[in-house]
Amino acid sequence: MLWVSHMTRIRDDQDRAAFAELFDHFAPRVKGFLIKSGADSTLAEECTQDVMATLWHKSHQFDPSRASVATWIFTIARNRKIDLLRRQRRPEPEDLTWGPEAEPDQTDVIVLQQESEILVSALNALPPAQRELIDKAYFGDLTHSEIAAQTGLPLGTIKSRIRLALDRLRHAMK
Repeated sequence: MLWVSHMTRIRDDQDRAAFAELFDHFAPRVKGFLIKSGADSTLAEECTQDVMATLWHKSHQFDPSRASVATWIFTIARNRKIDLLRRQRRPEPEDLTWGPEAEPDQTDVIVLQQESEILVSALNALPPAQRELIDKAYFGDLTHSEIAAQTGLPLGTIKSRIRLALDRLRHAMK
């Protein structure tokens, strides 16, 4: 009940002394909780500061009939940690590239064209049965089982023909 009266004083009177006592008691505990739940020290410190600022600014949202002060504070801490972790995983707008991408190097373009021509020739040189299965598997996005159901061929035959075709393509691309 002691902490509820502190929250009431913060909410009603913006009582800095009550906030200081809450801060002194809960901030180290929140930071320890965050570190134990996997946050590094910097993230835990940042998150703790954010939680305590939220406690000050949103004290009017605390409802003692729904949760204890500790439960309310630790719930804010848990949610803030999740928010910060999500934000860290997303690129910031300044990290994103804007505008058109740079033109590829002309040498790279020529090499890619040549490799594409070799691949097309190698695909055309495959026996028709192997070429058909490669088309279905790689250009038709079908699984081996789907190809077997579609063609009526045994699954082992499908796998063998695709393996042989890939081996031939690999040698042609060297």
